[in-house]
Amino acid sequence: MQSEKPYQICTRCVMDTSDPDIEFDDIGQCNHCRDYEQSIRQPQLNKGSENDKIQELITRINTNGKRKKYDCLIGISGGVDSCYVAYLCHKWGLKPLLVHMDNGWNTDIAVKNVKKVVDKLGFDYISYVLDWREFREIQLGFLKSSIVDLEMPTDIAIAACQYQLASKYNIRYLVSGGNYSGEGILPLTWGYHVLKDEKLYRHIVNKYSNTKIRKVPVVGLKGEIYYKFIKGIKTLYPLNLIDYNKDEAREFLKKEFEWQDYGGKHHESKITGFWQSYVMPTKYNMDYRRATYSSQIISGQIKRKEALEKLEDLPYKIDSIEKDKAFIAKKFDISINDFEKYLSLPPKTYKDFPNDKNKIEWFYKVYKKIN
Repeated sequence: MQSEKPYQICTRCVMDTSDPDIEFDDIGQCNHCRDYEQSIRQPQLNKGSENDKIQELITRINTNGKRKKYDCLIGISGGVDSCYVAYLCHKWGLKPLLVHMDNGWNTDIAVKNVKKVVDKLGFDYISYVLDWREFREIQLGFLKSSIVDLEMPTDIAIAACQYQLASKYNIRYLVSGGNYSGEGILPLTWGYHVLKDEKLYRHIVNKYSNTKIRKVPVVGLKGEIYYKFIKGIKTLYPLNLIDYNKDEAREFLKKEFEWQDYGGKHHESKITGFWQSYVMPTKYNMDYRRATYSSQIISGQIKRKEALEKLEDLPYKIDSIEKDKAFIAKKFDISINDFEKYLSLPPKTYKDFPNDKNKIEWFYKVYKKIN
């Protein structure tokens, strides 16, 4: 998926014209840097000191959950961000229910990391296991559609199961490990799955999957409106309220929990690691590291020069690709030839399918203003 624009790279971060929608100003800085400054950094600076912001968050959660068994819910994957958030909630004296959604693609390391954190912190924990046969067919449909957002079914199921459990246990606050320092920059064409577009999701399942959605939980715009406005469930992002350094958090988890590293960002999932490190750059010309490094550059985590040096290396290990392909094909219950055939289909993004992008963006814009 090559850009029609002449090649150009941002003079501040490392985003380039592999993002087809990127724009540059007169000094060569991109729209992602500008949007980060205007929409993320400045509002954060206006919210007061770190201690004040954290205390306000703790008070909100404590007040609502005073007479409840749980005062918040944390989705935990075994990755750095979610494990560190669980630790922070323990440090702050909160009463979270930890939830892990098992979609069948967990690495052994991720599962062990979750267990170590749960056991040491002593929090209640639920493993929400998806119906593998149905989920496999849904995700296989996304593979056959050739859309870059292979993980949309996972993201939608995670949101749905967390909303369901929060509603069941009368929990008002979802505490997320999402953060601007590592995720503040992400082109929409690279990560449309974050919008949880049910219209696009159901279109692909109906057209490309050999299953109906019966057991796998789904939430879209209507569901978001119900849970946010009717049930009053809100998502909080504590890592955006502190000076969060992922490398320091990683080392802390290793020391305190014997937490194990699993490789790159989101590599706690076998399919996500393979997709982001190999398929996205080779098929879609989308090197996910550019977005991650750019977020870290603009948030002061790393230097641009260091990011450029890292980008000179391949995002994947050549000697493991064939083994990974064989594993994933077997997991999908398809031949390696069929898997290769699907990978070689012309690349597509959300723009190639019916979607509710405008409605969803309007909803979040309104929701942000009133919250």
